[in-house]
Amino acid sequence: MHELILVVDDEPKIVKLARDYLEQSGFRVATAADGTTALAAARHERPDLVVLDLNLPGLGGLDVCRALRRESDVPIIMLTARAEETDRLVGLELGADDYITKPFSPRELVARTRAVLRRVQGGVRQPGLLRAGDLEIDLNGYRVSRAGRPVELSRTEFNLLATLAREPGQTFTRAQLLSRIHGVAYDGFDRSIDAHIKNLRRKLEPDPAEPRYVLTVYGIGYKFNDEI
Repeated sequence: MHELILVVDDEPKIVKLARDYLEQSGFRVATAADGTTALAAARHERPDLVVLDLNLPGLGGLDVCRALRRESDVPIIMLTARAEETDRLVGLELGADDYITKPFSPRELVARTRAVLRRVQGGVRQPGLLRAGDLEIDLNGYRVSRAGRPVELSRTEFNLLATLAREPGQTFTRAQLLSRIHGVAYDGFDRSIDAHIKNLRRKLEPDPAEPRYVLTVYGIGYKFNDEI
């Protein structure tokens, strides 16, 4: 069965453009024009991915993203006409997997949709468990626990953590991490990695202000602590 994409935007022309290109590429498409309808559609239709505009009437896109993340790990691609980095960073910190800035190429939307679905469906292929201190990462089950308690991560956060933890002590630049978690060389928003790291630390670290697992290498990027 072809994947179902939920497109959420209050601009009919954008919805039609996205629907046409996604359907021509073999996807099924459901649509919503406001946040409340989007949440109802997500709960009823259970889409494989949500394309979500941030600037929605009524319940805004960031609130929709937050609500979706409380309920599921459905992949989310944000659509935004906002130029400010802070809007994109907030969306990524809430658990969105990717973003596209308006005006956008519908071919880019299709490509990004396929890329996000590939890494969600393909996930991390290496077998086994990774352990560091009281942290355990189950690469097959996409599960993380600390001190025996589960840590709920989005797929992007899990893939980011697994990338770092497989090579403890190895410093990764932001560009390298973007390429690893997206599966391809990725010309994207470098600081999106900072947002994912912040979210990961908030969920993972006993004290996010003094991280134990995911360390910053100033001026370069990030690494997983190899001295736990």
